[in-house]
Amino acid sequence: MNSDSTSALAYQSGFGNEFASEALPGALPVGQNSPQKAPYGLYAELLSGTAFTMSRSEQRRTWLYRIRPSALHPAFERLERQLAGGGLGAVTPNRLRWSPLEMPGEPTDFIDGWVTMAANSAAEKPAGISIHCYRANRSMERVFFNADGELLLVPQLGRLRLVTELGVLDVEPLEIAVIPRGMKFRVELLDGEARGYIAENHGAPLRIPDLGPIGSNGLANPRDFLAPVAHYEEQDGPLQLVQKFCGELWGCELQHSPLDVVAWHGNNVPYKYDLRLFNTIGTVSYDHPDPSIFTVLTSPTSVPGMANIDFVIFPPRWMVAEKTFRPPWFHRNLMNEFMGLIKGEYDAKAEGFLPGGASLHGCMSAHGPDAETCAKAIAADLAPNKIDNTMAFMFETSQVLRPTRHALDCPQLQNDYDSCWATLPSTFTPNRR
Repeated sequence: MNSDSTSALAYQSGFGNEFASEALPGALPVGQNSPQKAPYGLYAELLSGTAFTMSRSEQRRTWLYRIRPSALHPAFERLERQLAGGGLGAVTPNRLRWSPLEMPGEPTDFIDGWVTMAANSAAEKPAGISIHCYRANRSMERVFFNADGELLLVPQLGRLRLVTELGVLDVEPLEIAVIPRGMKFRVELLDGEARGYIAENHGAPLRIPDLGPIGSNGLANPRDFLAPVAHYEEQDGPLQLVQKFCGELWGCELQHSPLDVVAWHGNNVPYKYDLRLFNTIGTVSYDHPDPSIFTVLTSPTSVPGMANIDFVIFPPRWMVAEKTFRPPWFHRNLMNEFMGLIKGEYDAKAEGFLPGGASLHGCMSAHGPDAETCAKAIAADLAPNKIDNTMAFMFETSQVLRPTRHALDCPQLQNDYDSCWATLPSTFTPNRR
């Protein structure tokens, strides 16, 4: 039987703190993590998301009190059906853009609907990211966990119910969810079909960025990150458990549900965040701030300020800067930018960049607003203006992203992307300032 589903839809608020939750009263041991006899005859199990000896501020771990330990499983066997993507393609410095991937024509769950688009590291490396898109038209009837990294899910179409070991998270477009490395979960579709983006983080766990001179408030507030409450399944019968290990899918058959955690405490937890709650910071004088001011989550490296991945959004916001070219300026960047669009239009592109689509601008790749957007921005009346009904985002990383063979060969690749800048005219007038 299942624990009370209503309690599973209540959330705990906060980020990076110690959480505790129990589906049955007294299921959490008091004063000891692994007592000789845990309450209700449960097994104690530790899920470590970081090395044991890391500093306290960096540690991620959660104690689970479950009906059966995770060790109770047969050997995993490599699955015949693997993630789509076809491995990394040829190196290219070119700017790339894709139309939205089509929905599958046959029954496809969340795992089978993964398509790898780009990566900058092998899955087993302790740094780097892999970027995927997902498409699904049926709920999972199996359970999955990823041994290669934590997953940042960005829905674009259709609501998801994430049934995890620690509880249930319902996530809709304009919300995001993060699933820790190794956390078991099942994806159920609350609508007929779903599509979105996945950033797979192989490096340091994601966290909210330091605010520095901004002060103690702004951007994503810790209280708005929501973790689930305990919710367990107690059932017998065959069920497939799938894991992603070193980039490959492996599976085994269990005779029970592995989502059987009755109580837990720790800080290595799944969580969700509503992007509409982001407190945007911008200029009220002149010039356009760097896009880092829109960072929701970051995975740092050993180099201060250099991110393994930044998750950056471009939400609705007021533009009030005076004497300023207001769209994102033309630039070349050390970082590598994979962009997606959840809703509406992106203010740097007049057409071609569609909800569900994506673009990739690599290290030192010159890019910026297209010709039409540029012309309008130069001629615009600079009255206060609100950019509304939009939500674009960027997975930004310090390591070069290589597209997969699928991404380079698929029909959604827009071979004419460069043409959006081709009509930029020379307006230079040396005899007139």
